[in-house]
Amino acid sequence: MHRDQDGPTSSTARRRLGDRRGFLRGAGLASAGVLGGVAGPARAEAAGRGRGPRPSGDLVWLAGDHHLHSQYSNDAMFRIEDQARRAVAGGLDWIVITDHGNEAFAAHSIAPQRQDILAARERFGDELLLFNGLEWNIPAGEHTTLMMAPGEGEAELLQEFVDTYDANVVGARDGTCAHEALAVDALTFLSRAVASGRLADVLVLPNHPARKGIDSPAELRAWQDAAPEVVIGFEGAPGHQAAALPAGMARGRGLYDGGPGEHSFEGYPEESYRTWGGFDWMTATVGGMWDSLLAEGRKWWITTTSDGHQGCGDWVKNPVDDLDQTGYSDRPYNEAGDTFDSTGVFPPPVNAGRPVVEYSSFTPGAYNKTWVGATEASHRAVMEGMRAGRMWVCFGDLIGSLQMTLQVAGNRGNRFAVGMGETLEVRTPTEVELKIVIETADQVNYAGLLPQLARVDLVLGEITGPTEDRDALRAPGTRVVRSWDTVGQDGTIELTHRFTLERDVYLRIRGTDGKRSQPGFHGPEVDPVGPALDVVGEVNPWEDLWFYSNPIFARLG
Repeated sequence: MHRDQDGPTSSTARRRLGDRRGFLRGAGLASAGVLGGVAGPARAEAAGRGRGPRPSGDLVWLAGDHHLHSQYSNDAMFRIEDQARRAVAGGLDWIVITDHGNEAFAAHSIAPQRQDILAARERFGDELLLFNGLEWNIPAGEHTTLMMAPGEGEAELLQEFVDTYDANVVGARDGTCAHEALAVDALTFLSRAVASGRLADVLVLPNHPARKGIDSPAELRAWQDAAPEVVIGFEGAPGHQAAALPAGMARGRGLYDGGPGEHSFEGYPEESYRTWGGFDWMTATVGGMWDSLLAEGRKWWITTTSDGHQGCGDWVKNPVDDLDQTGYSDRPYNEAGDTFDSTGVFPPPVNAGRPVVEYSSFTPGAYNKTWVGATEASHRAVMEGMRAGRMWVCFGDLIGSLQMTLQVAGNRGNRFAVGMGETLEVRTPTEVELKIVIETADQVNYAGLLPQLARVDLVLGEITGPTEDRDALRAPGTRVVRSWDTVGQDGTIELTHRFTLERDVYLRIRGTDGKRSQPGFHGPEVDPVGPALDVVGEVNPWEDLWFYSNPIFARLG
């Protein structure tokens, strides 16, 4: 196979932020086009490889992770080769190395990192698609995946971008109007880099968007409006899920255990600083932030990642007995006095020395998987599939595969069916049918458990068009409209839902093992049995598994 080398009520009143968000309220809304092809079945096999293109123009489904760190991050120390090897072992087909932008990285890391990327691509060949990227400190915002298609100009453009637009390098962290404008300039720069041929392709997805509350609704909208082909969505479920293990760090899932800070958007409630069933509040809340973007008709997709740094129980070389070097970029790691700040690199683990206190990330592919429907197994095809919204996300290999299509009721076959990310268009009110085909898990997961799917929920939302309120974070026309009990069902599960399409809508589904649930954030009339608010240090992520699809759109007229 050839691969190219390219419930609870808010306790915080929603209010305006004055000059803090003034720049973004004036930004316009870009129109979104219809992208993508018919989605074929996505099969999650244990080996994670060998799922070649299917006949008749169907898709190859590839599991991946767009948020991984290496020894070129100031809080991680695996070699790029190590992360690639771990990803293959975890059943992944593609990964993105997203080391942190900072002064040491800008000064020292990019050239040697480039050589390690090229060597790993050569070594892993057909086993893994390896992308270079960046965990970009977006000006006035949080962390963001920047994902580049392979090409000769990768390192040169990355150097220019970090030097000019990384908030930690240029001192643009605070939420000022000038810094918000710099973020928009940066995204425009990326769009122009693709248009001019400097990059073959580039994608941006904000990571853990609600964790600190500093990615405001207006910023999310402004970022996509500035570069709609670049900013395609956000990390709907964060990594760092192992942080919650009571026997480990006993912290919040995704390290969501803080609260608002000086530059947080004041409209976010206290509950948004926690995950719900391991998912970011923006995604987990039916009728919430994600749905408010979809209700505008935006092509805004979700992913999940490991945010891999060190994994639980990983060993690290610590030449100085009293030094835990994790995250300490100004402390020496050898007798010569080298530090991350002076070199832009940490030494890799050597399976010797003393163990690091259990850290927060499961190994790549062990818990978080983003499945992408691609036309072929290549870098560009993965990015095109992501941009088209042909993605679904899963915890702990809860299910084996997912197919979701929408068509006019009574049509035979899938000739006129549309899949995730696509739009079904009809001229008059018409009966339509949603078809869902799920293959249940038939092998134990990384934890040695055989997951059992207990319930599937259908979420339907009304598309109302662009909003005048740039800080809107509610979609009142969205709710759970149907649930299916799947307890005890194994093998292939087929579900259908018919309804008359009388207005523009979107549909998305989610599924769960049913072990932790509660009424949704906006109440039981919107979400009767949704994911539960995660209690810090008291949730075993392996006992709370979910999958989420991206939406299908349907339009009338």
